[in-house]
Amino acid sequence: MCVTRQVQKLYVGEVQQHGETNVDDKMAQTWTTAMYKQETTEPVWLSKEGLKGDAVADTRHHGGPEKALFAYAVLHYATFSERYQQEIRVGSNGENIVVTGMDEENVCIGDIYQIGDALVQVSQPRRPCWKTSRRQRIMDFGAMLEETGKAGWYYRVLKEGYIQQGDTLELKERPYPEWTIQRMNDTLRGATDMASLKELQEAPFTPESWHATLAKRIAGESVDDTPRLYGPNI
Repeated sequence: MCVTRQVQKLYVGEVQQHGETNVDDKMAQTWTTAMYKQETTEPVWLSKEGLKGDAVADTRHHGGPEKALFAYAVLHYATFSERYQQEIRVGSNGENIVVTGMDEENVCIGDIYQIGDALVQVSQPRRPCWKTSRRQRIMDFGAMLEETGKAGWYYRVLKEGYIQQGDTLELKERPYPEWTIQRMNDTLRGATDMASLKELQEAPFTPESWHATLAKRIAGESVDDTPRLYGPNI
């Protein structure tokens, strides 16, 4: 069966400050983010640094050539809305493109896709942080994404060009069919066997930022992701 991979929605956004000052609820306090992006139906230039008009607040952990375009599967939103008994709005994970026909179980690291005029390659899974939870006003939302592996993925740009809503994603190459985004996520959090941990540690496509965590998993040491997943929310 042929699967149609498509950009359902396209988003760009600037850095903004949200929240309130002088409140006790930490989830309501002021914070800076570019997660509140705006949908556009116009063609947008995708460069090796990202979409024109788009920005990131935390340039240490986000943005740059290896995280030029953030994709998220539309099918997760209905699941999350049912799980939390509230509407989790499409586009509220801070993604640049919401895609149909794709998710972490059928997208592989290193995949090369044609989107509009641009050529992109899957560079790494997205690792959620505390800002994801604050955006939803759900304390464990980021931790849930981490646990399920349904956090989305990033592309690097091999050829710059315009992309827009409605574009299809045409798969051009799949060099690592055995390594889906889901498998990478499951391996990183220690849910798979030791052989997979060692294979991922030695793989040429593994993000540099993952190596310390993988080394701890292999050594049997504990990994504390609380600062990243909860941060100032607690």
